[in-house]
Amino acid sequence: MESTSKDNFKKFFKEYFPYIGIIVFVILIKQFVMSPIIVNGESMMKTLHDKDVMILDRISYRVSDIDRFDIVVVDEGSEYIIKRVIGLPGEEVSCEDGKLFVNGKEIKDSYGIGLTDDFVFEVPKGEYFVLGDNRENSMDSRYFGSFKKEDILGKTKLVLFPLDRFGDKK
Repeated sequence: MESTSKDNFKKFFKEYFPYIGIIVFVILIKQFVMSPIIVNGESMMKTLHDKDVMILDRISYRVSDIDRFDIVVVDEGSEYIIKRVIGLPGEEVSCEDGKLFVNGKEIKDSYGIGLTDDFVFEVPKGEYFVLGDNRENSMDSRYFGSFKKEDILGKTKLVLFPLDRFGDKK
């Protein structure tokens, strides 16, 4: 009788172990490497649209730096937000008459649409200043302040769905 239950266990293990392994692998990939993310709202218009389904790259920033103009997913505390990196650690970001400046030098802002109210922001060391592309309709670092690197879950630029928007967005 004992050998039958052992045999049943072996048979069960042999039959289902590959499926369990696949499930564990998919969970690990989703948690640590990449996962789908959905754009919520119009704060990144014209680059991204509400309900775009994208891939969140969770691993790049473990091996490389966060760059200006990267599109990132930030854990704001109560939700995840998708924004564009404008200010890097230790920089001064400002807007004057609708023009963006970093450390007093105007930067080409080909992504931003709408009017941006004047502001000046000193980005603390180890933190990043992010803005939505749709400046008139974005809750971003102008409201939440800057974000620590550990608050940035990763970068995203690949739209998967809808299919007519499929591709790399920068």
